[in-house]
Amino acid sequence: MKTNQAKVVLITGASSGIGEATARHLAAIGHTVVMGARRTERLEKLAAEIRESGGTVEYRALDVTRLEDTQAFANFALEKFGQVDVIINNAGVMPLSPLHELKVDEWNRMIDVNIRGVLHGIAAVLPHMQSRKTGHVINVSSIGGFQVWPTCAVYSGTKFAVRAISEGLRLENKDVRVTIVSPGVVESELAETISDESTRDMIRDFRKVALTPDAIARAMAYVIEQPADVDVNELIIRPTAGNQ
Repeated sequence: MKTNQAKVVLITGASSGIGEATARHLAAIGHTVVMGARRTERLEKLAAEIRESGGTVEYRALDVTRLEDTQAFANFALEKFGQVDVIINNAGVMPLSPLHELKVDEWNRMIDVNIRGVLHGIAAVLPHMQSRKTGHVINVSSIGGFQVWPTCAVYSGTKFAVRAISEGLRLENKDVRVTIVSPGVVESELAETISDESTRDMIRDFRKVALTPDAIARAMAYVIEQPADVDVNELIIRPTAGNQ
């Protein structure tokens, strides 16, 4: 079904997984989608497919770890469409490992993408949303933001932080809706970033029961399309067959 309240929606990390599925779904139901990611060749192909299906979409190269890049991404959307109604801070990385492996570079990468990337997304759109007295920030956390497993200490720390930042943003802004979407295990490329061999094998087993990304895309559409006086603050979405 087509939406009766089409919005301009920015999506970070849109080149694969949840971001790609969300871009496809939101465009298919009538929202205007602006996609950002580092892999522009994938964005170009995805945009062509969305347009061929009748959707409205633009894309721009985006590195969420750079504030100036994220601001340019938001400005690009404003120049194209005149407003930003929703940002989905979806970009994330998950190179899990035991702490004693001391993969400090990977820890820092998770902090840069998963925390700073969310903050940069907020900073890029919040003044615009405040001036319009309307807007919606959707931050993708994880069940790892509620529970810690071995090898997940730093990743879970970043996702706990996303939940704290989101709640603070909600409390400070009565005109801006804020939603935390916390998926359980979902088919994606996240596990491919794991360099620790034993952890990679463990996660492959953990991911035998996994949601498809379109399940999260439908949840995104649900929270976006609520009436202006309804703010769905938090969704946890797990596969029925397990606790992952």
